[in-house]
Amino acid sequence: MPQFVIEREIPDAGKMTAAQLKDASAHSNSVLQTLGPTIEWVQSYVAGDKIYCVYNAPSEDLIRKHAEQSGFPANKITPVSAIISPETGK
Repeated sequence: MPQFVIEREIPDAGKMTAAQLKDASAHSNSVLQTLGPTIEWVQSYVAGDKIYCVYNAPSEDLIRKHAEQSGFPANKITPVSAIISPETGK
């Protein structure tokens, strides 16, 4: 399954409270359930005014559909071409 990194520009995202992040996560999950089992949210990183999300999905179109239905922006969607870690260099 292809993997994507989604860059979401959300002002003051880094200042969101734990409750706000929980609510956003729950809302995203409910939209994912309606889209079916072929799209999977792996994890997200909150940094400054952005949230970087990692998703598995068969297409960029499905990622955009999730963004539209959830109300979360998908300012940039980039397919992952490789994954590296400290283990890669050993």
